[in-house]
Amino acid sequence: MSQDNPSSRFQANGLATLIGSLPVADAGEAFSLIFAHTPDIPLWPQLPSNPKEGMLSQFSEGMPGIVEEGERTYFDIQTETFADEMLAYFEQYLAALEDPSLLPDSPFAVSPDRAQGLFALKEAVAGKTVAAVKGQMTGPFTLLTGLHDREGRAAYYEPTIREMVVKGLSLKAAWQVQVLAASQAPVILFIDEPALAGLGSSAFLSVSLDELGQELNEIIGAAQGAGGLVGIHVCANTDWEFLLATSLDIVSFDAYGFFDKLAACKDALYAFLERGGIIAWGIVPTSEKEYIERETAESLLARWEAQAAQLVGGAWDYKSLLQQTLITPSCGTGSLSLTHAKKVLALTRDLSKLLRDKYL
Repeated sequence: MSQDNPSSRFQANGLATLIGSLPVADAGEAFSLIFAHTPDIPLWPQLPSNPKEGMLSQFSEGMPGIVEEGERTYFDIQTETFADEMLAYFEQYLAALEDPSLLPDSPFAVSPDRAQGLFALKEAVAGKTVAAVKGQMTGPFTLLTGLHDREGRAAYYEPTIREMVVKGLSLKAAWQVQVLAASQAPVILFIDEPALAGLGSSAFLSVSLDELGQELNEIIGAAQGAGGLVGIHVCANTDWEFLLATSLDIVSFDAYGFFDKLAACKDALYAFLERGGIIAWGIVPTSEKEYIERETAESLLARWEAQAAQLVGGAWDYKSLLQQTLITPSCGTGSLSLTHAKKVLALTRDLSKLLRDKYL
């Protein structure tokens, strides 16, 4: 990444940011919460109260063969027009790949009614000094395993749809980085991949990690080529060695519930850190209300220190680890009550400050 690219100047340094969703219906209210708690790295908020901002519908827009009926989204490649629509889609893909200035008026842009927060972020950031801005999108594995045909067959096992989704998402990633870069700040893009928690299970025994890695790297590379730093967020356990070996800049995980699983891949994690990788340390709990209620910034500081102690050694002390760490909630807060969501945001802000004051 070139030195004149804003994202090349980004330093994590224990700063706080959020994971996608918030339990409010209005982007203005969401930004008030975001700037009150994570002003250094604001993100555009996903608002799940809007059905068009669901994981399947938000980023499948414009793709041939994708059908939306009420709240149901599925694929159908048996229509008379599908072949012609697919041909036109790939022609637009090749044109936009050649000339990225075509992206805003292409099927690879997301419309405002599916991501109102994204379009409001530039204005929300105006006049503020930020370390970076953050966006997010649904990942290919989650989209392809969540999307089915009328008979219930997952799109992942339909080669035509699979290629279309991977290539479509790669340009949607590049487009989003373009939009966020208008803020003149470094851009971080998280690829949300909750379905990767199923890797290795009986449901996905036939999944080739080599092929999946190539598909993820295609999307990561498109976003990096547009100037962004790219992370993958998995809110449960997964094959961390596999993810750490991709071209990711950031690995985002639930450190509250699954730190030991990532720490077990110490050699791969060190290699990732040594090439400049960043850990988005999702140590603020979101999954259980009682965990949210009982934790304090001080208790989470002790928890982070106990976890970091498992990685300290050689070139890595607490300071150097924190320099390559972001502090985040373990997942989005969109399904929580507003009271619990505000507690999560406050814990994230306060823990970041405690860590930075102590170690940087």
